[in-house]
Amino acid sequence: MRKSWSGKPSGGSGSYNGTFSATHCIVPPDTKTLADRIEDVLPQTQCTKCGYNGCRPYAEAIAAGSAEINQCPPGGAEGIARLSSVTGHKVIPLNPVNGVERPRAVAYIDEALCIGCTLCIQACPVDAIIGAAKLMHTVVPDLCTGCDLCVNPCPVDCIVMYPVTETTGWGAWTQQQAGAARARHDYRAVHLQREKDENEARLAAKAEAKMKAVQALDPADAAGEAEKERKRAIIAAAMERARLQKEAAKK
Repeated sequence: MRKSWSGKPSGGSGSYNGTFSATHCIVPPDTKTLADRIEDVLPQTQCTKCGYNGCRPYAEAIAAGSAEINQCPPGGAEGIARLSSVTGHKVIPLNPVNGVERPRAVAYIDEALCIGCTLCIQACPVDAIIGAAKLMHTVVPDLCTGCDLCVNPCPVDCIVMYPVTETTGWGAWTQQQAGAARARHDYRAVHLQREKDENEARLAAKAEAKMKAVQALDPADAAGEAEKERKRAIIAAAMERARLQKEAAKK
């Protein structure tokens, strides 16, 4: 019989030796929303099997009443019990549409077949894959959450998932590992957003410089004036598209 969750780690078989701490992500208890408390008891594999783009969106959906507590295969039966204790919802079986409770698996890259395309690195939500373009990639086993999001993007099918535990759900994954994975995921999200913002700023500055250069033109005839207007319109349209995309991303 599975023991009910008491709020303590359930033991798992792996260990985490990274530099991130679960405390990096913990919100002070007096400021936590329901979504915060739900997120705290999710396994943080970021696998998207729940139907949402990560554990936080799933937590928010549960809090909003638009998702059930039985959509997380990595958490399994104990995970449902944890979510029940936080939300007050009735314990229900895992929804088979989202998957089944399995032993923890870790991704393995066949380095002899790897072409260094970096698609798996881009897909990994917790930065557990090391490598660079046109160079061999490898998975750091202790950091891999077993989400398997790296498998499908691989164009040469050189990634396989190997079970590394006999236990399943929270029996194969500790609260410490969950907290560390959450920290890496959140750090990666901040890093990617910063890179995106910096790139957008560079492109905006480049567009503004081009616009100033076009506006400074002094055509000698009507044909030149028409060409100036054509260039100005192209740059203005590009700047407007970028503005609209930025506004849409904020919604």
